[in-house]
Amino acid sequence: MKVSYHGHSVVKIRSNGKTVLIDPFISGNDLTDLRADEQNPDFIILTHGHGDHVGDTVDIAKRSGALVIAVNELALYLQHQGVEAHPMHIGGSREFEFGKIKFTQAFHGSGLQQADGTFLYMGMPAGVLIMNEGKTVYHAGDTALFSDMKLIAERHPIDLALLPIGDNFTMGPEDAAVAIHYDTFPPIRQNPADFVSMVQNGSGRVMTVGEVIEL
Repeated sequence: MKVSYHGHSVVKIRSNGKTVLIDPFISGNDLTDLRADEQNPDFIILTHGHGDHVGDTVDIAKRSGALVIAVNELALYLQHQGVEAHPMHIGGSREFEFGKIKFTQAFHGSGLQQADGTFLYMGMPAGVLIMNEGKTVYHAGDTALFSDMKLIAERHPIDLALLPIGDNFTMGPEDAAVAIHYDTFPPIRQNPADFVSMVQNGSGRVMTVGEVIEL
């Protein structure tokens, strides 16, 4: 399983000959090295329904035929937009061609702003576990620190954890250092070196945009 980081919360996973794109916020993302019109994933996984995570999902999925996997309310909304989407929910797991996924809880919000300025509720925010080839990747989505992260790791030993450290809207470096007792992670908009210096259990590594880790 190969995992590459592409700025903000955008992650690409290659597993079982399939490409999975997580939270494809590409257009308008100054940190990414990707172009939305060049992405042809087999699957798209969304952690929640904020614009900087849903991003280019509709355009990419319609062009590539990718199956979008998301929590129920967000998946149903995307189906209404003409996208093939598979609804799931927190605590649920399912096997796909690339491996098994399980949605976990996350403490955040989830809603898309409409053209008239109103917001549509998009269901619960989530993290996601991606499991295949004897390895487990945990993409926490946007979340605050919560104690059940320990339970998640006990139930599903994690080889690679991707955590937000942006603060203000999510946990910051200090809380993320408490949450992390796995192996690696990508930065968002903070000084990731500060985060690495706080990690006491396991090891931290700052991933550059476009960098690939093979598990």
